[in-house]
Amino acid sequence: MKAICPICFHRCSLSEGQTGFCGARINVGGKVISENYGKITAAALDPVEKKPLNRFFPGSRIFSVGSYGCNLHCPFCQNSDISMQYTRVPTHVVSPEDLVRQAVTLKKDGNIGIAYTYNEPFISYEYVMDCAKLAHAHGLKNVMVTNGTVEEEPLLEILPWIDAFNIDLKAFTQTFYDTVQGNLEVVKRTIALAAKHSHVEVTTLIIPTENDSEQEMESLTAWLASVDPEIPYHISRFFPSFQAQDRPATPVKTIYHLADIARKRLKYVYTGNC
Repeated sequence: MKAICPICFHRCSLSEGQTGFCGARINVGGKVISENYGKITAAALDPVEKKPLNRFFPGSRIFSVGSYGCNLHCPFCQNSDISMQYTRVPTHVVSPEDLVRQAVTLKKDGNIGIAYTYNEPFISYEYVMDCAKLAHAHGLKNVMVTNGTVEEEPLLEILPWIDAFNIDLKAFTQTFYDTVQGNLEVVKRTIALAAKHSHVEVTTLIIPTENDSEQEMESLTAWLASVDPEIPYHISRFFPSFQAQDRPATPVKTIYHLADIARKRLKYVYTGNC
């Protein structure tokens, strides 16, 4: 029996045992669930600024975990070794109880909670929800580092459990989002809704000739300021990676110039990878 995945706009219609576009959600018994539930590919105690979150408990650390799979396909992915490898990447299974137990143990090292990151956390929806509820019960914060490609209903369901987001706003044209098989309006909706409930910071990876024009930065930051001019905005430098090895790194002067444009409308603008 076919079932439709409710997590993102791709709305994959899956036969029994079939996985979706993201490579991590599967039809089991007529219901689409997280095939990568609890399958951890990476874990580290990171500075919270590395997420990047510069205005959410700055100076603290957060237990960062990820799985595999993604519901966008970016040829320039900076983390393709796990996000785009699907079941070929080594994993170890960690229950929500064990994950939260580890996070609590790390409080002595300055840990404030759990960051669901490295790959797209929304495709691990059930696992993130179970962990987030348990983490809150133990006084821990929850952070999602996400591309923002999620339907409204699951987003609203999980919002009460997520204290902070860093959301990728990859560009400000649908033409660019077409190249990664995404939807700009969906991401804008995610940012606007999340900002009403949680701390939100936004990141754009600047890729030469793709999303680095002054006009696009003007439009993007004008929209972001209309949501909230105090949303911290991170402008990050691209380095050749994944299927974009032949592209040059973004010139540092481009990053600084675009940051100057962004500061005309936004209070907190940061540059990264420079």
